[in-house]
Amino acid sequence: MTNVDVHQHLWSPPLVTALRSRREPPCLDGWTLYLHGEPPYDLPPADHDVTRRAELAATDGLGLALVSLSAPIGVEWLPAAEARPLLDAYHEGSAALPEPFGAWAAAGVRDIDAKATADALDRGFVGLQLPANALADAAGYARCAPLLDLLEERDLPLFVHPGPAADGTEGPGWWPAMVPYVQQMHAAWFAFRAFGRPRHPRLRVCFALLAGLAPLHGERFAARGDGSSEPDPLVFVETSSYGPRAVESVVRALGVDAVVQGSDRPYAEPPQHPGHGLGGAAAYAFRIANPRRLLTGKE
Repeated sequence: MTNVDVHQHLWSPPLVTALRSRREPPCLDGWTLYLHGEPPYDLPPADHDVTRRAELAATDGLGLALVSLSAPIGVEWLPAAEARPLLDAYHEGSAALPEPFGAWAAAGVRDIDAKATADALDRGFVGLQLPANALADAAGYARCAPLLDLLEERDLPLFVHPGPAADGTEGPGWWPAMVPYVQQMHAAWFAFRAFGRPRHPRLRVCFALLAGLAPLHGERFAARGDGSSEPDPLVFVETSSYGPRAVESVVRALGVDAVVQGSDRPYAEPPQHPGHGLGGAAAYAFRIANPRRLLTGKE
């Protein structure tokens, strides 16, 4: 039995080098990140030191910490010729990370290449992360269908993470995380129900940041949607950035079996109480039992 954190970010040397080689966003100048739609962001180098992060994972008692490409930087949305060097660098660096790290694969969503994604998954990635704004409507699911078909064929899960923020430079520094990211996750939650699940009946999926609290709109959906209020047993949400009040509310809406532990480290810290104040049984479900079902489909 292994404690799992399904949501961390760790920029390996190959990815850092690839981002520094670019002269327009997304790019790195030293450790300053430049993106379209967000103000420049200074990354603390220690946050992406592999040895230090492995020590933090050990302190947290993790047997597996899953890293993913930071979808808000927009690599997945670049034209294939620009995206491929960055995706290759991400996969190269992530595949070489030591224990306890594992990783989600990444894929371009502007120019779909299912073969390249299959090749990446062949290297042992646990599943595929896609940006939420690529899965926000019927057109997005039609475009990404070859990637989702691949996951179903291989019995691997999908991780939905916020993508690039639009026009985030006009607000305070916290604006992208609090408005566009949350809106994207809210839209992706209901888009999966409307367009994703009918097309992909066996797909397991995990939504970052409690799906932007979209599950709390279940009563409104029952009244104004299709009338169904039963949770989908193959759908999970992870807890990054939220505490006991939000997590307990989502547990009430979806049940304890739908929640998995995610921290979003280094951008947020893991909770001091792994069960988010709901007790040891919840901690076991969030960190062990539920991640096992998400990743393997097995109890």
